[in-house]
Amino acid sequence: MSSVTLQLELPEDWDQFSLPPALNDRLQSLLDQQEQGNPLTESERQEAQALCDLVDMLAILKIRAERAAGPRDQ
Repeated sequence: MSSVTLQLELPEDWDQFSLPPALNDRLQSLLDQQEQGNPLTESERQEAQALCDLVDMLAILKIRAERAAGPRDQ
């Protein structure tokens, strides 16, 4: 396994990063469809997986940015 180190300048509101509303709505729609017993097509399943991966990546970036920034004054 290899690793890559990136140096990024984060905007002041970096802790507000989240999935854009339209993508969040789409992911929720796909998850609701599946929960209601309506199987996803292969394309929908891949789309849902990609959106979940994006959510995970954003969460990891937020955590790493918080750690890199250190304690914040409350």
